[in-house]
Amino acid sequence: MKSMGSRDRLSAASAASSHRRLLFVVFASCFAFATFLTFLYTTSHFTAAASSSSGSGTASDSASISTATADGGGAASLAARSKSNKLPLPVFDALVHFASISNATHRMSDTDIRAISAVLRDRAPCNLLVFGLGAESPLWLALNHGGRTVFLEENEFYVKYLEPRHPGLEAYDVSYTTKVRDFRDLLAAARASRAKECRPVQNLLFSECRLAINDLPNDLYDVAWDMVLIDGPSGWNPTSPGRMPSIFTTAVLARSGATAAKGPTDVLLHDFQFEVEQVLSREFLCDENRVAGSGTPSLGHFIIRGGGPTDAFCSGSSESGEKTRRRK
Repeated sequence: MKSMGSRDRLSAASAASSHRRLLFVVFASCFAFATFLTFLYTTSHFTAAASSSSGSGTASDSASISTATADGGGAASLAARSKSNKLPLPVFDALVHFASISNATHRMSDTDIRAISAVLRDRAPCNLLVFGLGAESPLWLALNHGGRTVFLEENEFYVKYLEPRHPGLEAYDVSYTTKVRDFRDLLAAARASRAKECRPVQNLLFSECRLAINDLPNDLYDVAWDMVLIDGPSGWNPTSPGRMPSIFTTAVLARSGATAAKGPTDVLLHDFQFEVEQVLSREFLCDENRVAGSGTPSLGHFIIRGGGPTDAFCSGSSESGEKTRRRK
């Protein structure tokens, strides 16, 4: 058998190459056509779905508006939607249980954790303001599922440490200029200017009272806080900032602006057994607002209502004793 000549081999190779090019063109044309059909189908399907969703959303919105109108306003409807985000009770109880048996260092006592959780169970989901970051911070964030929880912390490095480790944690560092050793002088100054810079109802953003915290992000002063937990800043020694500013600021927040307008505010003061907390709570949170039978020896529970006298935090003397009121 004779071998194929060079010309024959070139002709065969050229024919094979042309055949492959033809197959490639046919394949590419079919792929492009299929892609085009898929695009048309997807676009048509998406438009139909969007129209259907828009129609049902409009109907739903109309029904909501009608219901709200029939109820006499949208507040009840909003509250119902908020409560639908409430953490299921078994999940809530399980979180509290495991937190109360935790062996984490520097944590609250079991009774304090359960007392705070009991109040939060009634209010959540809500706007919760917490002074201080600690071992329990992830718990408060979880228990207030569906609400907004904001932490204020004196140690900016602790804020930067915890935020990446707990997604969703909203925390801001606060610079305190007060010292525990000066608390009586600060209290005397606040009493002297109770009708002016340190008055009970005011815009804290512009306050010149030495006990007022006025350097927070501006929007925080416009939030209607339902509950405030005071567990900071530190106050273990004479040079610590002490909780004078957080107690005073909370007392003003509860009586002013959006917080006062939405109704009573639950205020929980941790380490209630210490002198600064005792004296400042009598002065600004008031014994008449303390809830009897609530809290623990190391946890004071107060319910603060908005408004009141322009030059006094409490209805009676700051030395009003142990008079308390029961929550209705």
